[in-house]
Amino acid sequence: MRRLATLAAAVLLVAAPLAVAEEPKPLAAGDAAPAFSLPGSDGKTHALADYVGKKAVVLAWFPKVFTGG
Repeated sequence: MRRLATLAAAVLLVAAPLAVAEEPKPLAAGDAAPAFSLPGSDGKTHALADYVGKKAVVLAWFPKVFTGG
């Protein structure tokens, strides 16, 4: 039981600094976009880094935006 308590304490000491998340800084005009990734409707995960140096076209379609429903 004592070994288990010691192990648990050691894990908490190591993991505690990792659990503290920094508050994100607000972006100003002209700042570089932060690294991020999002799931696409094609089932793949798309990361901003995948598109560095490439021309991108964004098509946004919201079929219910003007339907009142």
